[in-house]
Amino acid sequence: MYRFPPVILFFLALVHTAVPSMGEEVYLEPDVFIEECLGASASQEVVWLTKDLKQELADILGRPFKGLRVRYWKNGDSTAWILEEIGKVELITAGFHVTDDSMQRMEVLIYRESHGWEVRYPFFSRQFRGLQLDNKMRLSKNIDGISGATLSVDAITRLSRAALYLHGKVASD
Repeated sequence: MYRFPPVILFFLALVHTAVPSMGEEVYLEPDVFIEECLGASASQEVVWLTKDLKQELADILGRPFKGLRVRYWKNGDSTAWILEEIGKVELITAGFHVTDDSMQRMEVLIYRESHGWEVRYPFFSRQFRGLQLDNKMRLSKNIDGISGATLSVDAITRLSRAALYLHGKVASD
């Protein structure tokens, strides 16, 4: 077995510590997002996931949805959702504000990936304003992608569909 000389190992360790890693970048605290969207009087609620709801979410997300419930916040006819999805390898945390089955606001709250962070900018998030789900669980208009951020764009798009779907479920109860 080949062994690296100690000087090379030292150099590699030095380079590794000098190169910053992309860690967790908090753009907006989730509780601040909730208050901005719904005000301080928003109540925290829970939607319990039945077998059918879990299957619908799995169809929307393209993967099994883990968990027994989803937490959301409500004020009148408006809801806010904090949802997470994997972009390429790390979770992206996004907030969604929905009123009358229409997306009012989408915001990337916490980003953990090394690429694709452009999804946090207003030019991207503005595309979600006014979106609704059609009867086939698709968004009412296409979302423009970002070169180099395809997986992040796809993750946010899936999450927005999930937020609109869940809002429809709790609004009809």
